[in-house]
Amino acid sequence: MSKADNMLSILWLLKTGKRMTAKQLAEILEINIRTVYRYIDSLCASGVPIISDAGHNGGYSLLQHFNEAPLFFDINEQKALIHAAAFAKRPVILRSRFTPGYFQLKRYTNEEQRDAIDRHSIGFEVIQPPVDPSLESTLQELELSVANGYTLSIEYQKAYQTTRQRRHIDPYGLVYWKGNWYIVAYCHLRSTIRSFRADRVHEIQRTEASFQRPPEFSARHFFLSNLLPEQISRATPF
Repeated sequence: MSKADNMLSILWLLKTGKRMTAKQLAEILEINIRTVYRYIDSLCASGVPIISDAGHNGGYSLLQHFNEAPLFFDINEQKALIHAAAFAKRPVILRSRFTPGYFQLKRYTNEEQRDAIDRHSIGFEVIQPPVDPSLESTLQELELSVANGYTLSIEYQKAYQTTRQRRHIDPYGLVYWKGNWYIVAYCHLRSTIRSFRADRVHEIQRTEASFQRPPEFSARHFFLSNLLPEQISRATPF
């Protein structure tokens, strides 16, 4: 598991109200005891009130008022996560990130909560066409570039064309529409904002250049306004 997953797991375990030693936490999470110490220090530095008691019956516990507070999700929020996880099984940009969190949710809940999670997950299925696994690395690179402002050099192949064209783009946002991923980006070749089918993007590379996305820009609004301009103009702004 990642550092964030392990830290969240420690927090869930301490939320049970039991005093736990670093050795117990390390054994449950299958990590080194020194790693547990580092994660405890990081949690404390972030403001989590963890109490450390020395001695034979010592260990770590949470301050009472913090322990009594609900941790992150009530039942409706849990249901939303379960249903979102069902949708996230197909889009490769989400699948690998959502699945561990979903199992963490089930692992660190009590029996009553697990029963509710199981009841709301039974009978809820999402059927979509298979996704090309090779698209995963492209989507992950596009997402990172959107978040960090990387200008990309890509080769793009338009529909019904066999040749590819080299372009430099500033990715502003990703949009999932009718079974396909699109990247909304400023195209340096055309000097305008355009949308590109992610599965037609080839040989994606970062450049040394960077950009800042326009304030309040909405990739969703841009994408839909180009598809349905009249409906969007009459609708509430996104």
